[in-house]
Order: sequence, then C-alpha cells, then structure tokens
Amino acid sequence: MGKNKVVITGAPGTGKTSIVNGLERKGFHCFHEIIRDMTSKAKEEGQSEEYISNPLVFVDDALQFNKDLLEGRTSHYRESLNLDTSISFFDRGIPDVLAYMDFFGQEYDNFFISHCENHRYDSVFIVPPWQEIYVSDNERMETFEEAESIHHSLMKIYTQFGYNPIEVPKDEVPMRIDFILETLKKT
Repeated sequence: MGKNKVVITGAPGTGKTSIVNGLERKGFHCFHEIIRDMTSKAKEEGQSEEYISNPLVFVDDALQFNKDLLEGRTSHYRESLNLDTSISFFDRGIPDVLAYMDFFGQEYDNFFISHCENHRYDSVFIVPPWQEIYVSDNERMETFEEAESIHHSLMKIYTQFGYNPIEVPKDEVPMRIDFILETLKKT
C-alpha cells in the first residue's frame, strides 16, 4: 500500500469512529477526532443551558475555536509524516473544518484554505448518514437531518479541494474496514 495518509470522514453518527477504532485494533496507526473533547470543554465553560446543535455557541471566539481545531488536525498530519508506518488513518481531516464552517454559515479566509491545499491526504473515505445507527449525545448535538446536510458539505469541500471521496457501504464495522483496506490495495 505504500506510505498513505487516509481520512475517514462523515457526518456525526455515521460510524466512522467505530471504523477508526477497529482499524487501530488491527494494528494501524490512527489519529483520533479532537472535536468531541473541544466541544465538551466549550460546553463546560459556556453558560448555555439549551440543547443546541452548533458547538460554537458555547465559545467566546468561534473563529479561534475553528483555528484551534484546524491546528490540531494539522498537527496530526505533520506527526504522521514522521511515523515509521506505511499508513496512517485520520478520524476526520483538515478540510472537515471548512465543511462545518460552510454548514454553520461561517466565513473563512486563506489561512484555512492554505491548510487544506498544503496538507494533502492520499485517500478520503466518507461514511454516509445512516438513520438506523444514528444517536445523538452530549457532544453530538446534530439532528439526523443536520447530519445529512453536513454530509453534503463534506462532499462539496473535499471535491472542491480535488479529492474523490469514496463512499463506505452501510454494513457491519468489520465489513466496512475490509472495504476500506481492499480499496486501498487497489489504489
């Protein structure tokens, strides 16, 4: 397979983290999603009592929150370059930040765009919304309908940056992992 940087992305509640955890159990190096911890921390520090889908309402500076998220994902990317491993999997990639900013109607400048252009992944797998497995929780606050819209934002952004996201079939986690690994062998 060569040295590859592979993103597993998708809207909330699609099963991507289960896939990444499964890949890690198989011995692959995986970079885990950082937004859940950031959202929990922002909620703890915020004053909102409401159930709101946008975690940015809990922070004083939404743009800085997104910059921190972008920097965290960029740090993972850079760390992968120094690993002695043939493949690294990422639970979300740098372009995900822009997709969410689009979804929430936030503007972004060249700082965000250049991170996406200058840190390229080798493959992108997208896990589609799947209502039968969708669950919201304290950090995943989106409705299923919002998850579908986020899916479209993710597809748009990754395509805009020249990627051809490969859709992972709706199936049991081991089958999804096999699909990803078999697809990577063919590329």
